[in-house]
Amino acid sequence: MTQGVLVVNKEPGMTSFGVIARLRHIFEQKKIGHTGTLDPDAEGVLLVCLGRATHLVDHLSTGTKAYEAVLLLGRKTDTQDTSGEILSEKPVTATEEEVREAVLSFEGPQLQLPPMYSALKVGGKKLVNLARRGIEVERKPREVTFSDIELLDIALPRVRFRVTCTRGAYIRTLCEDIGEKLGCGGCMEHLVRIRVGEFGLQSARTLDEIAALHDAGTPEASYIWPIDYFYRMYPAFLVSGETEITARHGGRFYKKEAKVYAEEPYSDAAETETAEEVREMADLGGDHARDPQEAFKIRLYGENGGFIGVFYKEKGFYRQFQMYV
Repeated sequence: MTQGVLVVNKEPGMTSFGVIARLRHIFEQKKIGHTGTLDPDAEGVLLVCLGRATHLVDHLSTGTKAYEAVLLLGRKTDTQDTSGEILSEKPVTATEEEVREAVLSFEGPQLQLPPMYSALKVGGKKLVNLARRGIEVERKPREVTFSDIELLDIALPRVRFRVTCTRGAYIRTLCEDIGEKLGCGGCMEHLVRIRVGEFGLQSARTLDEIAALHDAGTPEASYIWPIDYFYRMYPAFLVSGETEITARHGGRFYKKEAKVYAEEPYSDAAETETAEEVREMADLGGDHARDPQEAFKIRLYGENGGFIGVFYKEKGFYRQFQMYV
C-alpha cells in the first residue's frame, strides 16, 4: 500500500470525491482521503493522504489556505457563484476606490455564515443535499480570519483578488458579502486555490501527471511526501531490539531506551546541537512544539530508519500518540 501525501493540482470540472476515485484507480487502493473540499468549478491545490497518512487529514486541514478569486459584482445567485440560479441583478455604481475599500474592509477576523451549498453537515446531513431539495436550515456564524488581501485587478463589474484565510472560510461567501456591502450584490466567477499550508501550485501535479509518474515506475519519494515530514517539528529518536518490537506493537518503553536519531532527515540537530541538548528539548517541551499542548512529543524510528510513529513522554516512559506501522 502506498503511504504519504500527494499535492494535487485539481482541474476544473471535477469534484474532490472524483479526484479520490481517480487516485484509487491509479494506486489500486481504497484508503485515500483529502484535506479540504474544492468546488467542482474551482481548481488548484488539494492535499490527498494515502494509506496510513489518512491519520494526517485533520492535522493538515487546520492550516491556512490562499486563493485567487474573481468576484462578479451586480449578480446574486443561490450558490454564491456563477453556476447557480440568478436571484437578483443590479447595476454596479460603485467606483474603483469604493470597491477597493469594501474588499480590504474584510481583512481580519470575521463572523461568516456558512452557505447552504456546502459540504458542511448540520444534524448529520450535508447542507448541499438539503439545498438541492429546496430546504434551508439554520446555521450558526463561524469566526474566520482573512489576511493578506491583495487586489490584483479591477475591471468592473469584475474584481480579481488574492486572499489567505483560516480553516472553514468560504470565498464564495466572501464574494457575496462584498457585493452586499457595495449594495449591488456579488458572486464568485472563478477560484484557484494557490496554497495549502506550505504547499503551493508550483509543487502540485495534475492527475494525469501523477498517473504518468506511477505508470512509469518513478520512485514514489520523488512525488509523494512521507508521513514523518509532517511531524518534523518534533525531535527524532531511535529504538532497536526488544524496545523496537515493543514500540511497533504500541507498547510503552522507558525514556532511556530511546537514543537521539542523529541521521534523521528533517533537522540539523546533529550539526547544531548535542544529543543531550536534543533530549533536553524533548523532555522540556522545547521550541520544537508549536504550542504547549504539543510539548513532549517525539518522532520515533526503528533501527533501519523506518518511521514508527509519534510518541509522547509521560513520567519516565514514552507512550504511543499516533502509530504509522
